[in-house]
Amino acid sequence: MTFMAYKRKKSLIYFERNDRYMMFDTSVQELKYKVLREVARLAFEDRLEEGLLGIAETIVPGPLPTMRCCIYKERAIVNERVKFAMNQGKSRNVIEVLPIACDECPVDGIQVSQACRGCIAHRCMNACPKDAIRIENHKAVIDKSKCVECGRCLAACPYSAIVKSERPCVRACKPKAISIDENRCAKIDDEKCIACGACVYQCPFGAISDKSFILDTIEMLKNSENNTKYNVHAVVAPSISGQFSVPLGKVVSGLKQLGFRSVMEAALGADMVAFKEASELVEKGFLTSSCCPAFVTYIETQFPDMKDKISHNLSPMAEIARYMKKHEPNCKIVFIGPCTAKKAEFQKETVSPYIDNVITFEELQALFDAKGVALEGLESEPLDNASYYGRIFARSGGLSDAVANALKEMDIPEDVFKLKAAVCDGIDNCRTALLKAQKGVGGENFIEGMACIDGCIGGAACLTHGPKDKLAVDKYGKEAAEKSIRDAIFVLEL
Repeated sequence: MTFMAYKRKKSLIYFERNDRYMMFDTSVQELKYKVLREVARLAFEDRLEEGLLGIAETIVPGPLPTMRCCIYKERAIVNERVKFAMNQGKSRNVIEVLPIACDECPVDGIQVSQACRGCIAHRCMNACPKDAIRIENHKAVIDKSKCVECGRCLAACPYSAIVKSERPCVRACKPKAISIDENRCAKIDDEKCIACGACVYQCPFGAISDKSFILDTIEMLKNSENNTKYNVHAVVAPSISGQFSVPLGKVVSGLKQLGFRSVMEAALGADMVAFKEASELVEKGFLTSSCCPAFVTYIETQFPDMKDKISHNLSPMAEIARYMKKHEPNCKIVFIGPCTAKKAEFQKETVSPYIDNVITFEELQALFDAKGVALEGLESEPLDNASYYGRIFARSGGLSDAVANALKEMDIPEDVFKLKAAVCDGIDNCRTALLKAQKGVGGENFIEGMACIDGCIGGAACLTHGPKDKLAVDKYGKEAAEKSIRDAIFVLEL
């Protein structure tokens, strides 16, 4: 399937493909998609080995560069991206830096700009605790050997003439896992990284990327021989609603066109988790949620003394997969969602027996196009496994709402146990809630933590990253046939 043209509208990029349109936020996301699509196309056609070296020229035909100084550097970067698309990174972390692409961002830190008026109050100098600021020729000058970048001078300057230049990746990384090495290149501390993927989307040069398991998915589908040797099932995150420009039922049909035997909602696993988490919460009196793998890793690395407070339940992804594997041990299960951290979660010993692979919505789009699956022309197939409460796990606050309803369905009166939830989206908010809990203030007994802003609907691997409508999630939830958690789980017991 070839690209005929592309055009820009409202800062989004639309690619015309046989009168169809696919939307991305940036050219970086477009490049990532093109690499994934070409790798997948060659794999589907059994031509990956012979066609690998031609991918860069296909994507960067030249003769003039469009993104970098020359087409040779552009092609070199594409080749590095091909390695990531084939899961050939240098570390075990699913998030890695492409050094060849990381060379444009300033790293000067706090500096005095041309806006300095040479005032005589010298508030910046007086505010500096390290005596790093002096006045020369009526202008403030910062001694970098003394500056600790505390930022007090920024706040003190009445003209906002002192600025802090910070790399987007560093600013995006709330666990502070990214630093700058001696070559002015971003460096990730794998011990601190929670694989949330915030840096991947925020890097304007595409110098940080998540590694892909797209080839493993293709191999799994092909080796099943049309599900005759074993069945391959897709488990989709509830945030898939609204990701594609067609009704969800057509996406379900598209997944079956790719070779999946069936499509199951992770939201049904969320229903199961809601009941289990509610029971554990009543028993222990205080819990932090276990549904977001980035949040769990954040606690494990930044708040190790609170590890015992993490819910012992599996995430919805793993919970529904465990149920499926129990009834069909030889099947293969691929989770599809907006989360890069899921790529790290499924490799854990507690999860790997149930989930065989993880791909993102970005990678799913690449699979559709690589195999020529035109979603618009397909008949819709139903996807109705879960309840309203399972589906609203996709948004911030949905898990707490589900646990609250589970307590009601379990007939636990408020005088026995009353839920007091701290709903947190974004690591900054999670950190605040954890600090309060650590100090015993606030009064909450349940912390719902989501690493991404707005929850899973704001995931790093969504097709678009604009503001998300939480009401749209609730609307999707209300379309569920099962209105209570107990009704959804009861179906499993039949």
